[in-house]
Amino acid sequence: MNSSIIDKSVRLGEGTKHGHFCHIAHDVEIGKGCLIGHNVIIHGGTRIGDNVRIDDGTVIGKFPMRAANSAVTKDQELPPSVIGSDCIIGTNVIIYRGVDIGHKVLIADLSTVRENVAIGDFTIVGRGVAIENYCKIGRYCKLETNVYITAYSELEDRVFVAPCAATSNDNYVGRTEERFKHFKGVTVKKGGRIGVNATILPGKTVGADGLVAAGAVLTSDCPDKKIMAGMPAKPFRDVPEEQLLENQGWDDQKKQEK
Repeated sequence: MNSSIIDKSVRLGEGTKHGHFCHIAHDVEIGKGCLIGHNVIIHGGTRIGDNVRIDDGTVIGKFPMRAANSAVTKDQELPPSVIGSDCIIGTNVIIYRGVDIGHKVLIADLSTVRENVAIGDFTIVGRGVAIENYCKIGRYCKLETNVYITAYSELEDRVFVAPCAATSNDNYVGRTEERFKHFKGVTVKKGGRIGVNATILPGKTVGADGLVAAGAVLTSDCPDKKIMAGMPAKPFRDVPEEQLLENQGWDDQKKQEK
């Protein structure tokens, strides 16, 4: 006997299986060949593609909480979450309502993806990563363990962020009314990279193929194809030619995937 609660309006694709103690709410649509673990909660209206794996204890379509003094969380109507085909969602992941995830995305254990976030195809979100609200993550990105992406940030395609890198959107550090006029996350242009334990301050841009070195504190923009290092980060040298995105041979990979 299966102890899950599945609303009669739910549409399950052929070959889709689910474990015990799941709760799948009204008007959820799940494609063919999906594998849903135990204790999974899928909130109303969620759309899930084919061949998606969702591991134990994960919550999809969670409504946001708003503290009385929250500066960025707003009361709003949010569309249902959408998860593309061939994704893998790990254990104890929380994906909020109003999230749009492309296909062949991996979101590892213990990660959180807030509302109003889009994640492009083939991106990897590592273990314990937090992506706050109003963020856009491109295709083929890799966010490694315990990365923190602050609200109102944009990462373009092929961005790499090493473990424990942190970003911020409030230059006033929670004080004064003036801060509400200036909230701004970080921007990482195509092929930009951020080293382990680096810190990117509000509103800063990492240029295309730019690299912020391990442990650096970025207080000014990183130019295209330059390495910034130190506290505060200063120009160090050019990114080596062999590391540039144009020299990785990935354009051929894209053609094959089409």
